[in-house]
Amino acid sequence: MHTPDFPDDAEQTERTRATVMRYHYSWKDRDLDAVMALYHPDIQYHDFFQQRCMGFAELREYVRHNLPRQPGEALEHTDRIRIDGHTAFIQYRISLQGSGGLLAFRTGEAITVRDGLIWRIHEYATLMREERELSVASDSRPALSRLGLSARQLGLLAQDLEDYMQRAQAYLDPQLSLPQVAAATGYSRNQISHLLNQVLGQSFYRYINQKRLQHLLAGLDAGNDLPRMDEQAFAAGFNSLSAFYSCFRRHTGLSPKAYLKQISLRARTQDTP
Repeated sequence: MHTPDFPDDAEQTERTRATVMRYHYSWKDRDLDAVMALYHPDIQYHDFFQQRCMGFAELREYVRHNLPRQPGEALEHTDRIRIDGHTAFIQYRISLQGSGGLLAFRTGEAITVRDGLIWRIHEYATLMREERELSVASDSRPALSRLGLSARQLGLLAQDLEDYMQRAQAYLDPQLSLPQVAAATGYSRNQISHLLNQVLGQSFYRYINQKRLQHLLAGLDAGNDLPRMDEQAFAAGFNSLSAFYSCFRRHTGLSPKAYLKQISLRARTQDTP
């Protein structure tokens, strides 16, 4: 009986491994040209999170916007890169902090390699609420996909927003608006608003007030010689005491007076020999 000739799977696996590892390190090193050199001219890149299929001509801009911010920066991989014959599987996670706790995009890529080049990529992303291990992708994906951002870009947007807030302390401005933040970070108002509402579960003004409260609490916990609480609230950017008290109780579970009493009691306990 004639036995058909099958390709040497072990050798093909090693050839695929060499291509995929070059691809992996090109992403880490933010080397756009090296990434593009590994795509076949007829590549099909399926981003199922965005419900979008891209060819070679569209990928350069897509990759440029998805590259890590710093050289050598790596995604948080949740499993080793698995390679079998012509196919490789990569899984990673992008973590975000929302009002309801830790969230993450869990993303997987299936990469098909032929003749040392990448012919096809299928990328899947699922939004998870980590504290309940409950996928909300079926509810959120249609709204999120309209942003025109991949899961990685949403993670970068969240980080850029956080970095801007920490660096510029823009929340101290009581008149801070969404258009101002969009102009400063380079994202659209719609992208920031949808990230906050659909992913992180909070409105723009709730997000900003939370930053103001964190700033105020850091001063309290440091034991600084601070003015009256209402003066501190206005100095932190709150433009009304009702908004301040509501935010304070929502995030601490206490009134400002009770919180100060708790700090005072803790300080006396630490000072007791």
